[in-house]
Amino acid sequence: MRRIFNWDKKYLYWGVTAFCVIACSILFYMALAYLPVIGTALKALGKILSPFIWGLIITYLLSPLYNGLYQGFFLPLAEKLAGKKKKPSTGLAKALSVLLSIIVFLAMITALVYLIIPQLYASIETIVNNSPSYMEKLSEWSRNMLTNYPELRDFVTEKFEEINTNLFSWVRETILPGLGSFVSNLTAGVYYFIRAVYNIVIGIIVSAYLLSNMEAASARAKRLCYCVLGVERAEKLRRAIRFTDKTFMGFINGKLLDSAIIGLICYIVCAILKMPYALLVSVIIGVTNIIPFFGPLIGAIPSAFIILLVDPIKCLIFVIFIIILQQIDGNIIGPKILGSSIGINGFWVMFSIILGAGLFSFWGMLLGVPVFVVIYTGINILVERRLRKHDLPVEPENYVDLDHIDPVTREPVKRIPEDEDEKELAEEVKNEIKEENTAEK
Repeated sequence: MRRIFNWDKKYLYWGVTAFCVIACSILFYMALAYLPVIGTALKALGKILSPFIWGLIITYLLSPLYNGLYQGFFLPLAEKLAGKKKKPSTGLAKALSVLLSIIVFLAMITALVYLIIPQLYASIETIVNNSPSYMEKLSEWSRNMLTNYPELRDFVTEKFEEINTNLFSWVRETILPGLGSFVSNLTAGVYYFIRAVYNIVIGIIVSAYLLSNMEAASARAKRLCYCVLGVERAEKLRRAIRFTDKTFMGFINGKLLDSAIIGLICYIVCAILKMPYALLVSVIIGVTNIIPFFGPLIGAIPSAFIILLVDPIKCLIFVIFIIILQQIDGNIIGPKILGSSIGINGFWVMFSIILGAGLFSFWGMLLGVPVFVVIYTGINILVERRLRKHDLPVEPENYVDLDHIDPVTREPVKRIPEDEDEKELAEEVKNEIKEENTAEK
């Protein structure tokens, strides 16, 4: 009699699990073995797709302006012109909104190039040409200040002479011989310039297409999500994407506006105080202010050094002014634009900037904070969901001064403080946690 093989679901489950583990291990080993090849391929693919990446970035930055123009001006205008009987021409409204958005984008780039870059170039050229006299003035000022301290004066004078000698040696031995390869460097520079212009032009074209078809693309993406993930998971994904978009757009727009205001204030005050290279210093302060936490320090150091070369007294005034300006920005201007808080405390801000800078240099410093806010919020949501599933307290203040959780009632049992100071410390921690929760919400 023929025996029919009996499939045991338990053994089948473990067999499939073992196969998946072995397959994943093999794939992981192959990925490690061919990691340089994969990295080179991804780099080449990124270079090919760079115009489309620029197009996506431009689209994302221009989407608020496009939506405001389309829904707030051109679409109502088309409806008014069409009247009640006719259907409004949405195509023309979209085209005009896209066109005006791109014109504003190009106008901003043109203003940056033709209004700021030439003056910056002139300031840098003046610094380079007058650097020997600046060093001599600085050395003379230090000698006059240290007249009563001859040993320190001789030491500072020796160091200035050493710096001056090393500077001219560097120019004579490094810069001048390097001029021989100027043609090849110029050719490479022209190639990269043409490549950048090509990426921006194609990116603008891609952006125009994406902006004009934004509603249709969004509808197709939503349909695909609901088809693949189902209603509940698609809704979770939609809320996560909306929160991420709100976090990034609010942070980027807020920091750009805040930095523009700080740069303008810096230029006005420097012009009133007749600071040397007021425009160059203001641009440095405004651009570096985009970087949270470390930005003011990064911009203040080179700016103060540039002014120090010309006038040490004005350098001291500038440092005092920058300290006051950053206090005003951190306590008044910044909170008004970005809100009272970005949802995480100062430690995590510093951590996200340092980690982002180490991994992705400038872009990591710039976008590290909003990325970390999204990750931090996602982990916090998962933790709260897990706590609710086990009928545990969700609010963090319930875990301050905690001794244990009652296994029956699931209520927190507090540790009895030994003295009044410990009670006050526990209350302060609770208040801080409540303030952070309010800021996050």
